[in-house]
Order: sequence, then C-alpha cells, then structure tokens
Amino acid sequence: MITKAYTSFFKELARNNNKEWFHANKKRYEHDAKEPFLNLLEGLLNTLTEWDPRILSDPKKAIFRINRDVRFAKDKAPYHTILKAGFSPNGKKSILPGYYLGIDATSIHVGGGLFMLRPPELSKVRNHIANDPSALKKITESSTFVQNFGKLSGEKSKRLDKSLISAAEKTDLIYNKQFYAMAEFPLEPFYDSEKLNDEILNHFEAIKPLNTYLNQAFN
Repeated sequence: MITKAYTSFFKELARNNNKEWFHANKKRYEHDAKEPFLNLLEGLLNTLTEWDPRILSDPKKAIFRINRDVRFAKDKAPYHTILKAGFSPNGKKSILPGYYLGIDATSIHVGGGLFMLRPPELSKVRNHIANDPSALKKITESSTFVQNFGKLSGEKSKRLDKSLISAAEKTDLIYNKQFYAMAEFPLEPFYDSEKLNDEILNHFEAIKPLNTYLNQAFN
C-alpha cells in the first residue's frame, strides 16, 4: 500500500533532483515508492485484463521509467517526481485508447482515452465520430463522466476537412486532436488504505465507455 514514506521520498527528490542523491536513496525508492506502486498496479490489472484481455497483465510493463528524457528539455533534472503507468491494449505506448495512473507526492491523477494521435489514427477517430455525432457527446455528457472528470480534454484543430463540417455542426468534439479525460484528487486520505484500488477503478470504470467507443474507430 502507498504510505507516507512514498510522499516523503518524492518531496525529498523534488528538492534533490540529481543522480548523486537518487543513487544514495535508491533503496528508499525501491522500497517506499516503486514496490507499493507496482503492487497497486497488479491489483488494478486483475480487473483491467478482465475488461480487455489485450491489456498486458505484467505491472512492470505498465509502469513508466522514473528517468526523464532530457535530450531536448530545458529542465535537465534527471528524474520525474511522479510514478506513472499506462494500461492500453498491446502495451503502455500503444496507439490504442487506454487508462492512465500517476501518483506524485501529494496527488493521484487518474484518466484515460487517447493522448497521442498520429494523423492516420486521428482521421479514423474523426470519421468514426462523423458517422454518429451524437454518440461521443452522449458519453461525455453522461452524469457519471461529468461527476468524475468534468469534460473531455484535448487540444483542438482550427480547421477540419470539408467532409467533416456537417458533423462538426452537431458536435465540436470532432475538432479535438486528443480525446482524454483526467481527474486529480489528494493522496493523503488513502495512505495505508485498500480503498485506493477501488477509487481508481471507479474512475477507470467511468472512462471505460469512452475507451470502448474510441476502440471502435480502429476495428
């Protein structure tokens, strides 16, 4: 389970984000942060793989590396101050919609959908929306979705292909270049609590209809 030690580690990492400090505290990272995070992922995957057998069952394949890619970044701090995981069919870097979890020192970030779309995949999703413009709107305006996430997020295009304009008059969501939702809530109430698993799954269940809908664009 996630404990106060998880928070302590990431707060200290934020103040000492360098390789020397991290290597000196690597055992703390493994014991207080990575191990409980992986245990949490394992519990979540028991349910997620039932929802979609294409999702990989190994939690180690869902977790993202704590090391940052700083090659093109102005911020050269070598480590993320959050542990993140992605659960998508065929792996965390899949082009298909999936679920996301991130836990930093104080907050839990839960969401899902499509974060990164290349032009061919974006075209498939937009054509799928155009076939029935009301379907996506119905999902994102449902009480369960709104209560958990508020609204659908994502960058928008300024222009659309002319063939999609009539659909855009029925829903402006077709302008989106990303189709995801994200919720954030405090970590502290869930220290040493089995309820964290249930809370995350409740949010995943609320976004499941969106993922089911988006997956249809790739069938």
